[in-house]
Parts: sequence; C-alpha cells; structure tokens
Amino acid sequence: MRAVRIAFLSIFNLFSLMSKPQELRLDLFRCIEIASDSSLQAFRSQNTYLAGYWAYRAFKASYLPSVSLTTSPLQYSRNITKRYDYLEDVETYRSQQSLSSSGGISITQNLPLTGGSFSISSELNYLKNLGSTNISQFSSVPFQISYSQALFGFNSFKWERKIEPLKFEQAKKRLAYQLEEIAENAIAHFFNLALAQKEYELASDNVLSTDTLYRVGLEREKISAISQADLLILELDAIYAANTLKTAILDLKNARHAFLVFLNKDKNMPVSIGIPLKRMRIEISKEEALLRAQENNVDYVAFTQEILEAERNVEQATKEASFNANISAGVGFNQASETFKEVYENPSQQDVVSIGLTIPIVDWGLKKGRVNIAKNNLNIAKITVEQSKQNLEQEIISTIDHFNVQQELLLSAEKAVQLASAAYSSTKQRFIVGKSDVNSLTLTMNRQRDAQKNYISTLKVYWLSYYKIRRLTLFDFEKQENLFHDVDRRRNTF
Repeated sequence: MRAVRIAFLSIFNLFSLMSKPQELRLDLFRCIEIASDSSLQAFRSQNTYLAGYWAYRAFKASYLPSVSLTTSPLQYSRNITKRYDYLEDVETYRSQQSLSSSGGISITQNLPLTGGSFSISSELNYLKNLGSTNISQFSSVPFQISYSQALFGFNSFKWERKIEPLKFEQAKKRLAYQLEEIAENAIAHFFNLALAQKEYELASDNVLSTDTLYRVGLEREKISAISQADLLILELDAIYAANTLKTAILDLKNARHAFLVFLNKDKNMPVSIGIPLKRMRIEISKEEALLRAQENNVDYVAFTQEILEAERNVEQATKEASFNANISAGVGFNQASETFKEVYENPSQQDVVSIGLTIPIVDWGLKKGRVNIAKNNLNIAKITVEQSKQNLEQEIISTIDHFNVQQELLLSAEKAVQLASAAYSSTKQRFIVGKSDVNSLTLTMNRQRDAQKNYISTLKVYWLSYYKIRRLTLFDFEKQENLFHDVDRRRNTF
C-alpha cells in the first residue's frame, strides 16, 4: 500500500511539473534575437518589406513580354434595326438575329528606351445570321504587328527604371533599420526588467538587513549602548524597507508583463534574465561612421529617391506644356470566308498608320504654372534633403560621443558598485559591534543601493548608444559587416 501511494505521488508530481510553464531564461542577446523574430513589431516590419519586395517584382515583370487571351465564346443577339431597302429606296425596320463568337491572343512588350509599346496579335471571329437569311461567315487576322509611340511626350519607363530599384533598396535597408529599432526597444524592456529585478532584490535584502539591525538595536538598548532616537530610526528604516518591498514587487510584475508582451510570449510565463557581463571596448571613428551611413543608411536612399521624383515631375510638366505627337502603326493580314478552311488561305494585307497631334493654343498660363511649381518643388526638395543630411550627420556624431563617454562611465559604475558594497559591509559590521552610528550605516546602505541601480542604468544607456549607432549606419562595428546583407536570405523565413 505504501508503494502504491509513493507511485501515485510520483506520477502526480510529474504531471505537475509538465503542466507548469517552463521558465524563460534570457540574456540580452537572446532577448534581441527573439524580439527580431517573434515580436509584433517584427511581423509588421517583415510584411512592410514583403510589400516592397512584391512591388519590385511587379515592376520587373512589367518589362517582360505579357501574353493575354481575349475571347467571347458565344454571343446571341435578337433585335429590330433600321435598314435601307435599295430596291424600294426607303428605310425600314427589320428583325435581326445573330450568333457570334470571337477569340484572340496578343503578346505585348514595353520598350523603356523609347517609351513605346510593341505587340504581336492574332484573332479569329465567327458570325452566323439566323432567320430568313441563314448565312455564316469566318474572319481572321492570322498575324499582325503594331507599334505605338509618343514622339515628344513624357517617357515614364525611363524614370521608373531609375526610381523603382531605389524603392526596393530602400525596402531592404528599411527592414534592417527597423530590426535595429526593435533591438533598441528590446534593450529598453530588458533593462527595465533588470532594474525592477534588482530593485526587488535590494528591497528584499534591505528588509532582512533592517530587521536584523533593529533587533541588534533592541539588544543594545538594554545595555544603554544606543539612544532612543537611533532605535526609532532603525525601526523607521524597517518600516520603510517593508513598504519599499511592496512597491518593488508591483514594479517587477509590471516590468515582467511589459517584457513578455513585447516579445509576444505568454504573459504568465516565468522569466529570469541575466545582466550581460560582456562589454565591448571599441573605438568608433566619426569619419568611418559617417562614411558607413552614407553607404548604408536608408535615409540617404530616400534622399536620392526624393530628388529623382522631383526631377521627374519637372520633366513631365515641361513635356506636357509643349505640343504632343504620337504615332501608331500596324501591319498584318486578314481574310474572310464562309468556311473555316478558307479563312486562312490567301490573306490580304492590312495596314494601319495614324498620327495624332495635340497643340496647346490658349490655356491662360495653366501649364506654365505647373512647370514653375514642379521646379520650385525640386528646389525645396534639394534644400530639405541637404538639411536632413546635416541633421543626420550631427546625430551620428553626437551618438558616437555619447557612446565613448558611456564606456568610461561604465567602468566608473563598476568600480562604484565594488566600493559601495565594501563600504556598506564594513560599516554594517562596525555598527553591530558598536563602532559605527546609525547615520553612517544608513548613508552607506543608500550608496550601495544607488551604485547598483546606477550600474544597470549606465549599462542600459551603453547598449542603447551602441545599437543606435548600428541603426544609423546599418553597420556592425564589432564584426565589421553590413547589417542588411542577409535580408534576401531572411525573406524565405518570413
């Protein structure tokens, strides 16, 4: 019976462990990896990139030959129409019934160099008159070549070939840029949780320490080794410590919830994090950072695209302000017969040529105004781009200066933690043996707590500064590689 009970308890404990959510153990870099892959912000960035990818694919496809089939398999018509009777020399209304069918296939190719369109087509039609005159007939266009071209008009193909590749390059770099933004957000959430976790640990330790010190004070009061005022201060410290612990528990719960929501994880999942001990000691030159930004930063691609679009608008407005001419030409064969066999025999040549002109005479300065607006917008775009470049360069320089300072501050913060911990430990022991007063003890205890919190805050700013430099330059200065080189490989995992 005892063996059965032990087996039952073992099975119960096993199921309890299986049903308990597995604890999520993360360091900073694993947190960034999960956020870049699974967070809602990452999903949005991935889909934004895919939209740009398919837009570029559609642009490339528009310059390939397109094949289209048009058909009307069956069409029946019954109506009364007006006809001229040449025998009676009068117009009469007559009933008419017909059955028809048609189909055709065409291949069209756009020509970016000229802006024209070239096509090859073939079609077949069938018509059967019903009623008193039951006649059927086939007509065919076995082969036809046509070309249409605007002689002096705006060539949109030329500008698309310049702008569309920039849009796709911008989409790739935008994804890398947004992934670095996600990394920065992950760092902020990680260290918010780390700080809340440290606050909780310090508050818990402080509750134990203040309780111990208060009990020591009670013992020392019995031998008149401590004043009543100092004993009240120790009791007050114990009360404050208990209240601080309650606040720290609530802050830790909120930080953990925000952290898990950002990572798109189960909000009830236990989580523990490890503060990164790894620290880079690298010097980033401003000249190299500015060069990398000019090569990689998504904003520089957007600047180029903005100028090109403004120049395109100027050319379009200028071309539309003058007279337009277009030409359309086609050559082919056609034939008609009462039998399908004969409809493709001895076809006749078919030629079509048309020229169209549009000459503005009076528009009261409308088109001239559009040209001037486009030119002014181009000047505005150039000035705006130049200002944006200067602001971006200044932001990069300031961030590098901030990062270099943070490297020094981090070393100081580490040293401060060691000194503050040693000072508090020594003062605590001296107080216990009666060689230190309450004020000294409280002072060193507060300094120890502030030093540990300051270390985490400094570490947070340090990593945020480094990842901001990565985002602005899209370059990993530790590994010496671009951050957008594997975007096409990542697309297959989306």
